Amino acid sequence: MQPGCFPPPVVQMAQFQDVSKQSDLHPKPAGLVLQYGTAGFRTNAKLLDHIMFRMGLLATLRSKKTKATIGVMVTASHNPEEDNGVKLVDPMGEMVTLTWEGYATQLANAEQEDLLAALKDIIEKEAINMSQEADVFIGKDTRSSSASLSKAVLDGVSALGGHNKDYGLVTTPQLHYMVCCQNTQGKYGEATVEGYYKKFCQAFIQLTKNASNCTDDQKHLSVDGANGIGALKLRELESHLKKELHISLFNDGSTGKLNHQCGADFVKVQQNPPTGMKVNSGERCCSFDGDADRIVYYYTDSEGQFHLLDGDKIATLISTFLKELLTQAGLDLEIAVVQTAYANGSSTNYLEDTMKVILRCTKTGVKHLHHAAQEFDIGVYFEANGHGTVLFSKAAEEKVQQLAEDSSGERKRAALLLQNTINVINQTVGDAISDMLLIEAILAIKGMTIQQWDAIYEDLPNRQLKVKVSDRRVIDTADAERRAVSPTGLQEAIDGLVKKYGRARSFVRPSGTEDVVRVYAEADTQESADALAHEVSLAVYRLAGGVGGEPKPSH
Repeated sequence: MQPGCFPPPVVQMAQFQDVSKQSDLHPKPAGLVLQYGTAGFRTNAKLLDHIMFRMGLLATLRSKKTKATIGVMVTASHNPEEDNGVKLVDPMGEMVTLTWEGYATQLANAEQEDLLAALKDIIEKEAINMSQEADVFIGKDTRSSSASLSKAVLDGVSALGGHNKDYGLVTTPQLHYMVCCQNTQGKYGEATVEGYYKKFCQAFIQLTKNASNCTDDQKHLSVDGANGIGALKLRELESHLKKELHISLFNDGSTGKLNHQCGADFVKVQQNPPTGMKVNSGERCCSFDGDADRIVYYYTDSEGQFHLLDGDKIATLISTFLKELLTQAGLDLEIAVVQTAYANGSSTNYLEDTMKVILRCTKTGVKHLHHAAQEFDIGVYFEANGHGTVLFSKAAEEKVQQLAEDSSGERKRAALLLQNTINVINQTVGDAISDMLLIEAILAIKGMTIQQWDAIYEDLPNRQLKVKVSDRRVIDTADAERRAVSPTGLQEAIDGLVKKYGRARSFVRPSGTEDVVRVYAEADTQESADALAHEVSLAVYRLAGGVGGEPKPSH
């Protein structure tokens, strides 16, 4: 049979009968409409059974189309325990493409009797050869609903004759890693949880050999596991660390509720340590989110004041370290930091003016950052919420390897450090465990305390608010969401308000999920930032169709 030709209709019909039969066991509630966004599908777990079955179908089609293994992760990340969700993972461990996000939405929302037609539509549009083998990797988080929902995904895969490998309980980044390992024929690593621990921990141990006489105190880190999958996996990882890092694990899931008053999102939003964690003054602490793809660091000072080191501070620490190593190695590689409009102005100024690294600003959403980071030899990206990683181009990795083999003295030492740094990073996606190992290694090598890291620059005070509007689509933005192009007059109003305050900046953007407009403001004092945020939210309310009462000042 010619490549790209379809097998005889009989095979297809038999396959579709199976889909039809199985689909009746996973019926769609009539009229329910869900959208596949940056985070995949996410909603109350009770509404997701049909979605999971259909994402099993879609992953199988995607695998046939790409002739590669595809991943399906069952998780709702930092959402409450009663929610769940699902996202697809493409062959190199990246997020699924925009076109296929569209197919996911189309398939999810087809009424029961229209499912086969929707399926055939995708097969025809993509000219999928249905006799092509398909392989799907599946993982799930610790939510009580995840077991039955991941079973529904497996039903979807087998209904279209796909092969599956069920990894059971894994973090989201671990599943991304497995998919990448599988599709690079093991070049990226071994596609097992054990292989994941080995790769990242060995690199970490090699890196920390360059840290001069670290005391046990300096090797100590308190971790808030958000009562989620990250806590479970951190426990398994510990034995591989050979005492190079001493972890005290809190919110490990044994008693607390997932993401409830704990986890990276809670800490970032509340600007407070999580409950269930003993935080001693000056001690280094970090929090994972529910599926361990975000991390933030923090400490409290002797006055009991809380200090947060978010994604901006993490990106600054990592890019500074890499830039120093490139200089020592004498390697001429282009390093860039990718941020969104939410990055604190102080971090932007420090990176541009002091560190002299290239800065790129993109729209909010990990896929935009990841994409922009791929344009450089080395791209460091972190959202302020703590989701991020570092990408190295193939050419950059080869240059580092070449130098490690051919040089001597300081250049060789720097090249070897770079090599191990590359190996401690999960380049497929933001990964709390891998990011934690990288940060800990950098602090150890530089002999830096968390206080010294925090003091690299001082964050400008800022405030984020939400304004309810009748239709969020009236707001349109440009310049990576930093300027509002509609409604008319809104940007002019913001510009006028910003001029009233020192070192001020403000922008507005529509939410991706609900009819609200998000307002961000920063200025030289907290009072000014609060006042500016309030005044801008009033302008949004008046010019962009606010609903309910006028926004009230925050105090």
